[in-house]
Amino acid sequence: MNTLKARLKEFKLSGILKSIDARVQYANDNSIGYIQLLEILIDDEANSRNNNSYKKRYAKAKIPSHKTIEDFDFNFQPTLDKKLINDAMTGQYIDNCTNIVFIGNPGTGKTHLATALAINALSNKKKVMFTSVSHMLAVLHSSKADNSYYKKLNEYLTPDLLVMDEFGFQKIPSHSANDLFEVISKRYEHGSCIITTNKIFEQWSDIVGDQILSQAILDRIVHHSMIFKINGRSYRSKNVAIED
Repeated sequence: MNTLKARLKEFKLSGILKSIDARVQYANDNSIGYIQLLEILIDDEANSRNNNSYKKRYAKAKIPSHKTIEDFDFNFQPTLDKKLINDAMTGQYIDNCTNIVFIGNPGTGKTHLATALAINALSNKKKVMFTSVSHMLAVLHSSKADNSYYKKLNEYLTPDLLVMDEFGFQKIPSHSANDLFEVISKRYEHGSCIITTNKIFEQWSDIVGDQILSQAILDRIVHHSMIFKINGRSYRSKNVAIED
């Protein structure tokens, strides 16, 4: 057995290595044949690799908090179409390179929904990157100083799903508007984006600071998109007593 474990370690079959003692004992106790035992061990290895892959992709995704769709209170936001959200949870929009835009006031659950969709995508073996718009643009701008711009840009282009949170909370610096367009235009019809924003589309030119560039960005985002407008009040006021 020690020799076998050494070979398993050599071939990096850690899933089988972890379970082989218990599996062999189980096979002996239940008169399980070699073929069935081999199938069980292969399943252990596959499950171990899938779990390790998820953990690595989750770490790279940089999701700020773990929130699921089961935690979302749809009763508090009755204007939100739960059926359409559940349709999005199938992940088909990623396969179709479709974007999702959540529009609503602060505290209405936009980031929660974006996070739930991102976690769901990770569970479906997709590569995900989660970032605020301001952080992404700051990273891209600073990368120009050490000539790592295209390497950093590629980090936002390669994931199957890019979540850009809090668009519109800060006006985009003039030197970063082109960087935003670069990300959106290169992902257009090649990868999905989820954008959360507190600004309606008509206000985007004020955020970008360039009407023509803003329209070019908007056109590429909404061409293939699912748009959710959340008109409810903030979850942060949910348990706050309302005085007359």
